[in-house]
Amino acid sequence: MKLTEVTIYTLKMRMKSPFVTSFGTVREKTVLVIKAKDESGVIGWGEGVAFDVPWYTEETAKTTLHMLEDYLIPMLLHRELAHPNEVNTLFQSIRRNNMAKAAIEGAVWDIYAKRNHQPLYQAIGGVNNQIDVGVSIGIQSNNETLFEMIEKRLAQGYKRIKVKIKPGHDIDVVGAIRERFGQILLMADANSAYTLADLSVLKQLDAFDLMMIEQPLAYDDLVEHAELQKAIKTPVCLDESITSLADMKRAVTLGSCQVVNLKIARVGGLTEAKKIHDYCVAHHIQLWCGGMLEAGVGRAHALAISSLPGFTMPGDTAASSNYWYEDIIEPEVTVENGQITLLEQEGIGYRVKEELLKEYAVNVKKID
Repeated sequence: MKLTEVTIYTLKMRMKSPFVTSFGTVREKTVLVIKAKDESGVIGWGEGVAFDVPWYTEETAKTTLHMLEDYLIPMLLHRELAHPNEVNTLFQSIRRNNMAKAAIEGAVWDIYAKRNHQPLYQAIGGVNNQIDVGVSIGIQSNNETLFEMIEKRLAQGYKRIKVKIKPGHDIDVVGAIRERFGQILLMADANSAYTLADLSVLKQLDAFDLMMIEQPLAYDDLVEHAELQKAIKTPVCLDESITSLADMKRAVTLGSCQVVNLKIARVGGLTEAKKIHDYCVAHHIQLWCGGMLEAGVGRAHALAISSLPGFTMPGDTAASSNYWYEDIIEPEVTVENGQITLLEQEGIGYRVKEELLKEYAVNVKKID
């Protein structure tokens, strides 16, 4: 296959409710939608999921756009590709910028699956067409509001609840959830809000039988997470610290975690995510797929990776309606009895509503 043109839609999408974490609040999300076309007219879709502010990784929506326009897309246009794995190899000359890489690589994978008349999840080696899902709930102003949200999500069938914590908003909150809801599947996400100086607090979480504590320490740390994992019973889950297969190998060697939240965008695309998946399976590290407040295209890719056999824990790929008044795909992603059933249509399986892209777009750039 050979890409002949790529169009980048820069969208502004208002969230149904603000999403609050230890590092900030998201009310409106910039979404980059990538439409790639090959020489035979097959169209593939990808999504850039970086935030406007570099608080999750160093990337932003603007830097993603810059890298796509000036480097990554020109490297791919009119180049013969036998397989999407070649994109991962080609991009190795560009340091990091993983979310930009994942955005265009995702579109290439979509084209490849369509050319081979396969659903994307099967094209990448997925085996599970029903995905168990949980939901992530941001920091709330009071416990009653938090309880209402948990009750609503449990009633909708979500199989796991993730709550955001930060210093001063942790032990009491998790304890109150346990008292109110008993032994639901519960995990806490710290978004790097703690240090080893907080070890006495983190040890207290052991009393609540959490599935895991996600990324408690620095976003780029592996060494201190290993020290923390030795000191607490609660499984440590790494998120931001794992940006490549090399990071994953170091984490296993050090004993930095028992679980990994594997996000396609954070590691540079589906190809690298598959490599990390295979390594984790071989080394008995549990996996689940996190969310980046994606719109429909990014959510479709996340569902595809979640179909690989190593994803044994409910992910954050919740229904479209949790986040958006109207998603950019149809049908929208829906959850029934805590599961999402993958579509069997070719590629990502969903139709992208290009009329809605035009409505949400603040900029459109065609590169050929």
